[in-house]
Formats: sequence, structure tokens, C-alpha cells
Amino acid sequence: MSRISSVLTTVVATTACVCVSVQPAAASGPVVSRGVTIPAFYTPPAELPAGNGVLVRHEPLSLGLSLPGLDGRPLPGTATRLMYTSTDSGGQPVAVTGAYIEPSADWEGDGPRPLVVVGSGTMGQGDQCAPSLSLEHPLTVTPQTVSVGYENLAVFRLLATGAAVVVTDYVGLGATDRLHTYVNRVDEGHAMLDAARAARSVPGASVRADSRVAMYGYSQGGGATASAAELHRAYAPDVPLVGTYSGAPPADLTEVMKGIDGSALAAALGWSINGFAQTYPELREVLDANINATGRAALKDIATTCIGDAIFGYGFTRSTKWTLSGESIGAVIAREPEARAILDKQRLGMTKPTGPVRLATGVQDDIVPHEQARQLALDWCDRGGDVTYKAIRLPDLGDKLTTNHVAPLLVDQGEAVEWLTDRLAGEPTTSNCSSMPTQR
Repeated sequence: MSRISSVLTTVVATTACVCVSVQPAAASGPVVSRGVTIPAFYTPPAELPAGNGVLVRHEPLSLGLSLPGLDGRPLPGTATRLMYTSTDSGGQPVAVTGAYIEPSADWEGDGPRPLVVVGSGTMGQGDQCAPSLSLEHPLTVTPQTVSVGYENLAVFRLLATGAAVVVTDYVGLGATDRLHTYVNRVDEGHAMLDAARAARSVPGASVRADSRVAMYGYSQGGGATASAAELHRAYAPDVPLVGTYSGAPPADLTEVMKGIDGSALAAALGWSINGFAQTYPELREVLDANINATGRAALKDIATTCIGDAIFGYGFTRSTKWTLSGESIGAVIAREPEARAILDKQRLGMTKPTGPVRLATGVQDDIVPHEQARQLALDWCDRGGDVTYKAIRLPDLGDKLTTNHVAPLLVDQGEAVEWLTDRLAGEPTTSNCSSMPTQR
């Protein structure tokens, strides 16, 4: 337990069917997740308006960390809770929640106030873990769940530059009609791009259709921003994307599964399996035939956890305990062609990203392995991408503890925000693809 407690402290500083019961869109009463009542705002209507990035509803959002400004405006800004439309990986309309924050700081650069879309790192799969709720309640601790709004630091640093910020909850995180589709490449990329569209319609927002847009994300968020940059050209060319920060992106889920399995964040394997089983019946069939009773119970429980309770409850668990054969879930998927094809479809790096991208990864990262993230930079360079790659070199801070994954986030955040601010101001950047072969 002391080992797991130390991991959680670090993070704070910074089914027989594998199907899980989800709340229908027309919920008859309050939705409760691990003892936390989800506000009615997060239950989508039975019918959604046509189009992507269309506001479904909005309401004022109180920031949990806010101060009164000398001019009467709250610091760091005024927040609005959002629900907007997007398209999921099956081509169907979906409601996504999030938050827009109008900064109190002035934008000193050229052009209208720009916008940064923030894709949060891993928060969990329970609706109570939604990033927009974490803006309101930065720390939620109950006997059943622990949610930490660690991305609030990045959000506030971005607001201090004078840029507006919109935070997406991704598909199914917060919104109560389905399970969060954790690390689903298309769902995340679309949610990011449609958040930028939705921000333009928020009452009182100063961002416009021609406002420069940047993407910020680390870990799960790094995968979401990478996907958004790849999907942008075909899905949302109307969004003036000028820069993307992708930190520690899970670009190759086959390799990432190996890093997560048996780590402090082993529950993330369950979150991904749950989400993909919901979306792809063929994967659900493979899991139904291979998961034992212990695994079924674990996956069902994991579906409602946030990062804190997931670490306490499932830290350092190996998925070999969840299968009938005693193989890891990764090994089961690897020998099943249909299941393996689903993960292959999630691979990042097959498409040239729009605009300049800054990709950073810690060389000691053993949760979202460094080499697969570095390979994404190489793949983008090979496709003619404008890539600024940075290998973050820190001492080894412990095997599978998440420390090697969390530390680069904190060390690199200031430089990442500065790089994005320069892109929003129209400053040029120079790719370092030519020196990539000598960078490890």
C-alpha cells in the first residue's frame, strides 16, 4: 500500500461480456457514479442538432480555483460549461461535454484572441472524472473515488498568456449516455476539433472564426492532439490550426499496453478494453471467450473509476489474472486477427499532421514508452511534417510507478506553453526532423 500511496502523491503533484452497463440518454433520474451525483446537464437529449461543433447547451461554470481581479473580473477567467455535437468513430452523432474559459488577461499578440483546445491526460472512465467537473472541483475525495484536476495548472498557464481555452471531456466522459471511449483515436481527435468549433458560439466569447487555434495535450491528451492534427485536413479544415503540442502520446497501443500492464496505472488497460469493446462487437466477442470471472468483475468496476481510486484498487495488477489461459490481455489480442486489427486502426503516424507540431517524450518513460512516441515523430517527419521533437532527459525515477511518466509533464510544461504561444502569435518555427536520427 505504501508503494501505491507514493504513486498517488506523485500524480497529485503534477464483462461475461466485457460490456458495462451505461446510462441511457433519457435518464429517468439522477446519474450517480461511485457515490457522486452527476449534474443533469451531462445527460444528452434524445435528439441532437445537426452538424459538428454545434452547441447543445451551456451554463455558467464556477472555477474551483479562482480569485477576484482588481477590475472586477475573476482570475484567471470566466468559465462556461458546454455540451456540443461531434461524430464518433462509427460515423454517428454524439454529444460531448467540456468547458470554455474566457481569460481575464488581455491578448497582446496580433489578430483576434486565439484559442487553445486542451485535451486532458488520463482522468479515468467514470463520469465523475470529467475534466470540466475537475475545473469546478479540483480535488474530489470520497470513500469510493478520488479525482485530481491536475490539468488545471496547464489550463491556467495558458489563460495567463491571454489565449482563451476550451477543455474537452472527450466522448463519454461526463456525458452519461455511454462509456468513455478511452484512447479511441477518431473519437478523441473529433472531440478536440469540434470543441474549437463550439467555442465560437459560446455567449460572451471573444474568439472568432478566424482566431488562431492551437492544441495542447499530454499522455492521453497527447494522443488526442496528435489525432486532431492528423484528422484536421479532412474533418475540420475550417479550424485555423497553427500549432499542436503532443506530449508522451500513446501512438502505438500495442506497445503502450505492454507498458501499462502491471504498472501503477494498470487500470488504464481496463479503460481502453472497456471502451473498445463498447465500440467494436468483434473485440467484445474475443474478450467474452477469454476473460475469466475475476477479469469480468475488474473490468466492470474499473469502468466507473477515476485515476486515484484506480491506482489504489488496481495498481500493479497484471492482466494475466484476468484471462482464462493465464496470458496477458495483450497476448490474447495479438493472436486474434480481428482484435489485433482494431488496435492497428488506432495507430498514429500514418498521416501528415496539419501545421507545426511539438512532440516531447521522456526517455525514461515506461508507462507510455518513449520509443513508440519517438517513432511517431519519425513517422511524421517521413511524411513531410513540420516537427519539433524533444527528448526529455531525467534520471530514472522508478520502474512502473508513473513517476517517469509524470515528471516530464511538469518539467516540460512551461516550454510547451511558450512554444504554443509563439505559434498563436504567428511566430515561425523550424522543424528539427533533419537531426532526428541523432536524437534518442
